[in-house]
Formats: sequence, structure tokens, C-alpha cells
Amino acid sequence: MSEQTAGGCRRWLALGALALGIALGGLLPFEPAAAATLRDDAPSRYTVTRGDTLWDIAGRFLDHPWQWPEVWDGNPQIDDPHWIYPGDVIYLYRENGQPRLGLEPGQGGVVRLSPQVREVPRREAIPPLPLESVQRFLDANRIVGPGEFDNAAYVIAGDDRRIVSGAGDRIYVRGELPPGERFGIYRRGERYLDPDSGEFLGLELETLGEARLVRRDGDVALLRVTASRQEIRQGDRLLTQESLPVTPAFQPHAPEQPLEGRILAVPGGVQFIGRLDVVALDLGQRDGLSRGAVLAVEQQGETLSDPQTGEPVQLPGEDAGWLMVFRLYDRVSYALVMHATRSLAVGDRVHAPRSDDLLAGSARRP
Repeated sequence: MSEQTAGGCRRWLALGALALGIALGGLLPFEPAAAATLRDDAPSRYTVTRGDTLWDIAGRFLDHPWQWPEVWDGNPQIDDPHWIYPGDVIYLYRENGQPRLGLEPGQGGVVRLSPQVREVPRREAIPPLPLESVQRFLDANRIVGPGEFDNAAYVIAGDDRRIVSGAGDRIYVRGELPPGERFGIYRRGERYLDPDSGEFLGLELETLGEARLVRRDGDVALLRVTASRQEIRQGDRLLTQESLPVTPAFQPHAPEQPLEGRILAVPGGVQFIGRLDVVALDLGQRDGLSRGAVLAVEQQGETLSDPQTGEPVQLPGEDAGWLMVFRLYDRVSYALVMHATRSLAVGDRVHAPRSDDLLAGSARRP
């Protein structure tokens, strides 16, 4: 069996540890996340202010903010909950015994009730999460598969034989450039491996800048650097720029199947992982993960010595936070820490939320 096949089997056969759960030596069946529940101190009304996110607003009403689609789903007053604006009032009511959130539009735009149309600049809408911090990360990081980096064209010299180059400078590149005129300039970063099987998952690249093609001459091309984040040196590689738009059009949701993985790394060298930090996970599209998926983080329990037998005993793990996936690759994904009850760490396990997670989490108040 190949390492890749073994890695895939590992995830689907890992219906033990976290995805199905282990408690007192017996397996607990996987139960999808329970329905959304209201906080005990949920307000009856809340006025949206500039700087809010949908996660923040939902967190004022719900035990688990990522479940906001459940209380807005099918609400004719909020056909698209992603276009909520400062000055709008969110109010709480019940429909057939179920909590719902309604909307009273503010006075900043034009409102027609039939059909409902709001002529408010889209740039002022409340985003689902801090999109600016996510965009800054996406602009600086990228994952590629085996051989993609090593086979890419590379910088052989700067204009006037400069050792380093920056925005406005010209660079000479050797190798086969893909079709197009605009390219990203990258440097090798961390190599991600499956913690259990050692399978190669992806190579993280550090984005240095952007360049535009001036002309080609055989296998050597001349390009002008149009933007730079760092100094560009000999050996740096060029690839077609990755399209990385950050859109508020996705909704948070629990995975539909049991998933188990780990935090692989914290890009940027952050030592202590907390809220709004970005982490890399050893889960991707091949595992059934999707953008907007919310995962629970479980920290490994402490290992103690049994006072009677002297044998080492590992205590059960404890959920310590929530992640939302915002960028997907085949075997790796990036997620934003939306809530953390303690400092998270590389190696912490992640899994699909379960009913027992939600019940326990309601006392912690994400």
C-alpha cells in the first residue's frame, strides 16, 4: 500500500480517537452537532456597529456563533445574512418554538419591502469574519504539490547584476514560464508531512512579490517586479499567481462526516496560538473538508502515574477552541482560530463538532 493510500485510509479508519470519540474504554458513536441554542444572556435586540463581524453578532445570541445559518435560514427578512450593515437592528424572536433572528434595517440605505431591495454600498456590509487579516495571510502564503516548486523557473540575476531586487527593478529568470504575463515570486517554506504516516502533504511557499513579463528570449525571460514584500534573490522561483479572493459568500458549518486531523504548523512563527491566529491543518479536500467548515480543537490530556499500579495513564483530551477553514488544498488547509479557551499548540488534534462538544461548550461561552 502506498503512503498516500495509507494516509487516506488512516483518516477514514480513524473513526476512533476523536471523530467517534473514546470514553472510559468504550467507543461513543459519532453524533452530528446539535441544533443551535441561545445564550442565557442573549439580548432581545442588538444594533450593528462598524467593526462587527457576523461571528461577533451571532456570538451575542448563540452558544456557538458558527451556527448562525440555522437561526437565519429561511428568514425572509434576511434572505442573505451576509449583507447586514451598521445601524441595522438584529432582534430575537421565536417561530414554532425555535429561536430566530430578525432584521430591522437602519436608515443608511434605501429599502423597498416588495421585493426587498437595499441600495447600500457593498463595501460597508458586515463581513462573516475579519476578512482583512485573512487576506493578508493569503497574500503571503501558498501550498504547492510535489515537484511544482523545484521545476519552476528561477531568478538568475537582477538588473545591473544586483544581488537583491525589489519593486520597480528588472530580473532575469531562467526556465519554462507558464503562459501569461503576471507571476508570483516565491521562496521555499515549511514542508508538511503527515504526523503518523510521514506522507508528503504539501510545501508551503512564502510570497516575495509579483512580476510582469517584459520579453522572452529562449529559456531566459526578462520581467519587471511590480510589487515586493521582501528582497528578491537568486534562486527564488516564479509561478502563475494564485487567485485568492476573500469572499463573504461562504457560511460556517459543521462537517457532514466525522473528521480527525492535527494542527501542523503556525505560519509566521507564532509560539502561542490564540484567537484570530492562522494554523495549517493536515486535512484537505480529499478528506471531505470544505471552506467554512468549523472544527473543534482537542488538547491531549496529561499523562499521570496510576497510584495503585504505577502504570502511566493518559487523561482524556479536552476541547480548547474552534477553528474555521478558509483556504483549502488537496491535503492541507488553513484555518482561523475563532475561539480559544487556552493557548493552542502544534500537534493539537482537531475534529468535527459533536453533540457532546456543544453541550460542554455552552458552559464555556465561545
